[in-house]
Amino acid sequence: MKKMILTAMAALTLAYASQAMAATTINGAGATFPYPIYGKWAHTYHKETGVRFNYQAIGSGGGIKQIKAKTVDFGASDAPLTPEALDKAGLMQFPMIMGGVVPVVHVAGIGINELSLTGQVLADIYLGKITQWNDPAIKTLNQGVNLPASPIAVIHRADGSGTTWIFTNYLTKVSADWAKNIGNNKAVSWPTGLGGKGNQGVAAFVDKVPGSIGYVEYAYALQNRMSSVKLINHDGNAVTATSKNFQAAAAGADWAHAKGYYMVLTDQPGAKSWPITGASFILMYKSQKHPKIAKEVLNFFDWSYKNGAKMAEKLDYVPMPEKVIKMVEATWKKDIRKNNGGAIWK
Repeated sequence: MKKMILTAMAALTLAYASQAMAATTINGAGATFPYPIYGKWAHTYHKETGVRFNYQAIGSGGGIKQIKAKTVDFGASDAPLTPEALDKAGLMQFPMIMGGVVPVVHVAGIGINELSLTGQVLADIYLGKITQWNDPAIKTLNQGVNLPASPIAVIHRADGSGTTWIFTNYLTKVSADWAKNIGNNKAVSWPTGLGGKGNQGVAAFVDKVPGSIGYVEYAYALQNRMSSVKLINHDGNAVTATSKNFQAAAAGADWAHAKGYYMVLTDQPGAKSWPITGASFILMYKSQKHPKIAKEVLNFFDWSYKNGAKMAEKLDYVPMPEKVIKMVEATWKKDIRKNNGGAIWK
């Protein structure tokens, strides 16, 4: 009898432990843009708290689909949803981190930041109008640079992504032809080029294909030692992709008046502003069926806001300003509720 009781107690303990383990696993999916910093935060947070952070970097489009299907605890997107889209889906969003998208090239003899492009020339390359590296439009911007008489291989994202949304948002602002014929979206009908899945896929294609140009989140350009391109910004200055120049672009962001935190940071004025800067957002349901899990999600992002800034800066992301963090956490208190209406974040 005693043995049976002990066996039953052991089974109950095991079941309880399994439930506890399940309760301390956070599941999310979405943007590849913030994946390097989310991975760093998750590793450190797990060591400190034991809570696991399972994040699938499948692109912003996939993240939006999964949170709407309620297969994850949160979604992540670099393309902010409009206030109307959030209300329709019963979601709220908040900015988690900022960074930049950078064009990268694989051209013989061209090193990091040795090539300069305007937004118009970049758009014309992706429109298929400029097809050779020694095209006069590129040569004019790069006096003294040995540009080969070789074709340009255009690389773009094959999946729906926030990185593409930021990139095409910029192109719509600097090219009337792009705005009219292609537009701004997480996935577009590309006029030319090859598609790679995720930032990793684009980076791999550019690395393998001579004469190629692509666009990736800055951390991927750094990690893969890719030849990034200078861009002529809104104020007419040739600028490089750096965290300081991302900060310059984000400096004028008026988050307090951005309804639903809808904010676009491309083509911002400023002498040093990097023109393809953007924020990455977290999506959660306002009404939560599983408030304990929702609280764990918020605990993680609260910890990341307060403890993750230095880690973010080392990977060349831009942490959210303290005043924005306070605004976001006030929004958590107001908007993210239990099914019975009770607050989850206090």
